[in-house]
Amino acid sequence: MQNPRVKLDKIDLHILHDLQADGRMTNVELARRAGISAPPCLRRVRALQEAGFIRGIHADLAPEALGYEVVFLAVVGLDSQSETILTGFETMAASWPEVRECHMVRGGGDFLLKLVARNTAHENELTTKLTGAAHVTNVQTFQVIRSSKNEPGVPVPDHVE
Repeated sequence: MQNPRVKLDKIDLHILHDLQADGRMTNVELARRAGISAPPCLRRVRALQEAGFIRGIHADLAPEALGYEVVFLAVVGLDSQSETILTGFETMAASWPEVRECHMVRGGGDFLLKLVARNTAHENELTTKLTGAAHVTNVQTFQVIRSSKNEPGVPVPDHVE
């Protein structure tokens, strides 16, 4: 969550844009692109992390290269929307390594999950496990055939408002 006491300037936005595009970029290259020297660039990156603008820097792994040939989405309905039931489901979903994203949603279900599976049999196994989980009343799955866009992060404005 953005810290309201931190005011982003054009250099901060440039740093955020470049890091989101290439998290492996060296601080020296990041500083060069932002038009500042390396020490203040590193201080800015740390300040952006502490303020909550940067949650982490991750490698974008190819699922198929690691044996996950199937990506699917699951809309999950629960029998109750009490906070205890909702957080219990979130805890369960967080414990499954195949669940890559878990979103509480409005309109048509309680949660939307993104999962990976080794193959269709593994997808069916995960779906059965999900359907049998406590308080789950329905599960609708959608196998991803192809993805034409998979861009992490958010659009970074090119100017301060």
